[in-house]
Amino acid sequence: MKKIRIDKILANLGYGTRSSIKKEMKKGVVTVNDEVIKDSATLIDPEKDELYYKDLLIEYQEYIYLVMNKPAGIISATEDYNQETVVDILIPEDQARDPFPVGRLDIDTEGLLLLTNDGKFAHKISSPKSEIPKTYFVKTKEKIEEKLIKKFKKGIYLINEDITTKPAELEILSDHTAHLTIYEGKFHQVKRMFEYTGNEVLFLKRIKIGAFSLPEDLEPGEYKEMDLEDLEKEIGI
Repeated sequence: MKKIRIDKILANLGYGTRSSIKKEMKKGVVTVNDEVIKDSATLIDPEKDELYYKDLLIEYQEYIYLVMNKPAGIISATEDYNQETVVDILIPEDQARDPFPVGRLDIDTEGLLLLTNDGKFAHKISSPKSEIPKTYFVKTKEKIEEKLIKKFKKGIYLINEDITTKPAELEILSDHTAHLTIYEGKFHQVKRMFEYTGNEVLFLKRIKIGAFSLPEDLEPGEYKEMDLEDLEKEIGI
């Protein structure tokens, strides 16, 4: 791991702003390898150097990987002056790590959302070239006809963009519910695919990314941190 400023490490972990940490460090509250450090700009290697802040051993991880059950009414963004965002509902310590949502879910769409500050990981998930499947639970206004299975498998033409969606997999659960798996992320894609068939989506929830399913123990608005290797293994990347 590359060397990082002490004030950045502590700020990213939620111990205060860089300016407040700079003031605290002048009091001699930080030690690195048993040596008192008062210069907040000092560079250290978090994997090799032993950092203490006010007698507390600091364990630093550069990247954070969060799995959230996004609730309806929250937008998938890092900030917005008019609406509450998925970052707003994180605890301050996690907000301080500057995570961002991987891809987007519509404001009224619920379910599985990943947040991270790891750009390479996010690119793996969201890049169109990756074609990672994403599965949604859909509830519609009208009956879901069996013929839609073949239509969705063939691809739906989206007139506004003059493109045809990639083959999608539709599993009908009941007259008005289904699972739909898509391999891309066009704007309002699931809703527009059903709209093309003359049906309206009343409820939409993402339940799976790759082979990774939304954890059953997460209520809407709840989230948990995961290890990168475990997450990549479960997703299948």
